Amino acid sequence: MGWHEWPLIFFTVFAQTAVGAFIVVAILNLVVDLKGETKAKLNRNLFFVWAFMALGFMASTAHLGSPMRAINALNQVGESWLSREILFGSAFFGLGGLYWLAELLNKGSAGLRKAMMVGTMVIGVVFMYAMTNVYLINTVPTWDTPFTSVNFALTLVLCGVILAQVLAAAAGFECPKFNNWAMAGGVLAVIAIVIATMAMVGDLNTIRSAIVSANELVPNMASIQNVRFAMIFVGVAIWLISIRKNAMPMGVAGLALVMVAELIGRSVFFGLHMTAGM
Repeated sequence: MGWHEWPLIFFTVFAQTAVGAFIVVAILNLVVDLKGETKAKLNRNLFFVWAFMALGFMASTAHLGSPMRAINALNQVGESWLSREILFGSAFFGLGGLYWLAELLNKGSAGLRKAMMVGTMVIGVVFMYAMTNVYLINTVPTWDTPFTSVNFALTLVLCGVILAQVLAAAAGFECPKFNNWAMAGGVLAVIAIVIATMAMVGDLNTIRSAIVSANELVPNMASIQNVRFAMIFVGVAIWLISIRKNAMPMGVAGLALVMVAELIGRSVFFGLHMTAGM
């Protein structure tokens, strides 16, 4: 397990959740003519998206040792994916926060606010792309695989969809079509997570260095993944029931279980760190 990298574990999972939820809420704003108190409440609820981003960045500074080091890292934007991650993560947080404040205070034209929202979506996607590339290092064969991109994307989808649906429900937005799409997205993401995890574990048998095999790095892999799967299944089941019963506390509990499960999964990812040739 890679809990010693807890700042990166929390940063990656929280940031992916925030970006995923914002994109879902933004799409909802684009395709549904939200008005009145429902729109106002949904915009207010975006506070929790930015709270996740803030917590993620706070955790990441623990990894850097000092927030000022993030500024120094920006000196390598043209060469370093880490610098690009910090740049686009900050841009997502900054532009998204300005959009949120503009909506709350009803400042600027509707067209300007929509442009800010779409811009934040695009920057969020670029941010996620940069984050993924930080870990595609050819000297770390356990990370430099398609499973890194797939698993990062699936965390974004699963946690993002659940958080967005919970925020919409808390705003009083009742739309069976949206709920059905959210439930389908969540269930498909769970299926994909199970398949991708099993494939990733199998692929570890083909990776080894001069001193260790990749499947020896996390010796209790099976039991950890079984616990993770159980938490995801139970969490998603509780969330699905909360939609049917319109029970907000159950939705929050389901989201919490799923996010803890993804934090466990990310700790496994960091625990699999190894260097080629050694």
